Amino acid sequence: MSSIKVLLVDDHEVVRAGFQQLLDRHPEIEVVAEANNSQEAFDVFKRCAPDVVIMDLNMPVSAESDESASAQGGIEAVRRILSFDATAKVIVLTVWGAAPYPTNLVKSGVKGYLTKNCAPDELVQALLSVAKGGEYFSESIRQVLNDDGSDSPLKQLTSRELQIFTLLAEGKSVSEIANEKCLSPKTVHAHRSNIMRKLGVKRNAELTQLAIRYGLLAGNES
Repeated sequence: MSSIKVLLVDDHEVVRAGFQQLLDRHPEIEVVAEANNSQEAFDVFKRCAPDVVIMDLNMPVSAESDESASAQGGIEAVRRILSFDATAKVIVLTVWGAAPYPTNLVKSGVKGYLTKNCAPDELVQALLSVAKGGEYFSESIRQVLNDDGSDSPLKQLTSRELQIFTLLAEGKSVSEIANEKCLSPKTVHAHRSNIMRKLGVKRNAELTQLAIRYGLLAGNES
C-alpha cells in the first residue's frame, strides 16, 4: 500500500519538525515536503503534488516579503492551491479558530480544520480521514460552523473584503495593501468604503477593535 504523501506548511521550523516527528511514526504517512510561506507552499505543491496539505494560516506571503506573518499568508496559499487544483485536500491547522475564518475557508474548499491545541492523535485521524476522501473538523470548529445564530458582523464580508479588513485592522495603509494584493489604491479605497458601511464604523481604529473582539487579531479591548 502506498503511503499518504504530506506537505507541511508552517512558518516555524520547530513546529514543522514536531509535526513531522509525529506523522513519521505512522506507517501510512510520509512527509515529502515542507514550506514556510505562502509562495513557497504554492510552488512546492505544484512540484510535489502531495496527497494532503497541512496548512497553518499565520505566515508571510513570501521569503522576500517585508510584511510580518499574518493569517492572510495562509489564506492566500489556500486560495492559490485550490485555484490551481480544485481537488486538492487541504487541512488547516492553526490558532485561528474563531469566526469567520473556519466558515470562509470551508466554503473555499478546505477538507479539514483543526486548532493547534488539538491532541496529536486527532491530527493523525484528520489526515487519514481527508486522505480517504472525507472531511474532518475538530469539535470547536464544528461549533463555529454550526453556529447559524452567530452575531459576528464579519459574516457580511466577502472573502476579498475580509482580507482587506484584516490588513486595515493590522494598521496597514491603503497604498501598502494595494501593493501587497496587486490592486489599485482606488480599488482598495472602494473595498474599505464597503467594509466601513457594512460594519457601521467610520475609523480604522474601530476595525482593529472588531478584529480583536472576534479573534482575528491578538489583544484585549480596553
